[in-house]
Amino acid sequence: MRILGLDYGTKTVGVAVSDPLKMTAQPLETIERKSANKLRQTLARIEAILEEYGAAGERDRIELIVLGYPKNMNNSEGDRCEATQAFKEDLERRTGLEVVLWDERLTTVEAERILMDSGVRRENRKTYIDKMAAAVILQNYLDAKCSSL
Repeated sequence: MRILGLDYGTKTVGVAVSDPLKMTAQPLETIERKSANKLRQTLARIEAILEEYGAAGERDRIELIVLGYPKNMNNSEGDRCEATQAFKEDLERRTGLEVVLWDERLTTVEAERILMDSGVRRENRKTYIDKMAAAVILQNYLDAKCSSL
């Protein structure tokens, strides 16, 4: 079974997925929307991704969603956390899956570094940054769960 990782932003949602053994996270796609409050199509796309993996067989089915939680550097919670909590509730209601909030501080910085180290040109990084940040969030979750075993 797999885990889906999401990096929820005001106009995009980065999507990543784990391998069936839950050891590695791979960037999948970036879902874009025209407005921060227009979530219906975003949620529908996430449901479609879940169906695609479910149709591939039991081994590939997604069993959990890890959602990046944008705490401030001083560990306080701001407006973005409130919006993320609401998105979490929408996800749980629409998908029926458990959604785990995972601290995403500095993941975009790490994603940017990975893209730079991989030789992705500056003008092309915007295309990949959200799904790479989702992969970083998911990989951090997988690493923490693996080390706690």
